[in-house]
Amino acid sequence: MTASGAAAVGIAAISGFIAVALGAFGAHALRARLSPEMLAIWKTANEYHFYHALALLLVGVLARQAPTTNYGVPAACFLFGTLVFSGSLYVLALTGMRWLGAITPIGGLLFLAGWAWLAWIALRS
Repeated sequence: MTASGAAAVGIAAISGFIAVALGAFGAHALRARLSPEMLAIWKTANEYHFYHALALLLVGVLARQAPTTNYGVPAACFLFGTLVFSGSLYVLALTGMRWLGAITPIGGLLFLAGWAWLAWIALRS
């Protein structure tokens, strides 16, 4: 496995672990503490976190299959998209700081860029 592929798989595994832990935390510890609106925000953050942990895993596997292709851009987009999108929503749900909603779309744009770049890699091969 290439170094970038191994790194992507390792980071994906850590991200997936954190997604499961935060999902369980939201379902058990936060259910009685958050309003239904904030719990829905937490759930959205967790779903996108998990989807993009799996996307990062896919990038790592693809990097293993085609070590000469640079999968670093989509990997970075998925990782930083998760940090910005899901991270801002997790904090918003916990704190109610609505201004965080202003940075959430940046994470969404990073997700879109990662998927677009991955499509570009696939279609040009």
